[in-house]
Amino acid sequence: MKGTFTNEKGEVAIDTEVIAKYAGAVAIECIGIVGMAASNVKEGIVSLLKKESLSHGVTVTLNDNKLTLDFHVIVAYGVSIAAVADNLIENVKYKVETFTGLPVEKVNIYVEGVRLID
Repeated sequence: MKGTFTNEKGEVAIDTEVIAKYAGAVAIECIGIVGMAASNVKEGIVSLLKKESLSHGVTVTLNDNKLTLDFHVIVAYGVSIAAVADNLIENVKYKVETFTGLPVEKVNIYVEGVRLID
């Protein structure tokens, strides 16, 4: 699925996989986020993804050229989850809208685990 918009020079189409990778990179820059999570629902196992797999912890849904982003994250132990979530939503919304030119309608955050930071 691709998000599209038109400007004076033509039409621009952005694949949702590109948006997911960018959004994942923005998310791990946020304070309190240890990394993106891949959850194996069948076995109840949650694992921390490597930087090369950032898009696997992000789901991008496109509806009428409006984006909905779902993040599966692991947060640092001892931080306020509400503060981390607010920071993540604000940063991702601003940077993804600036990057793509498409409005972000919703950002959903699913905290899949907590980790101690070394």
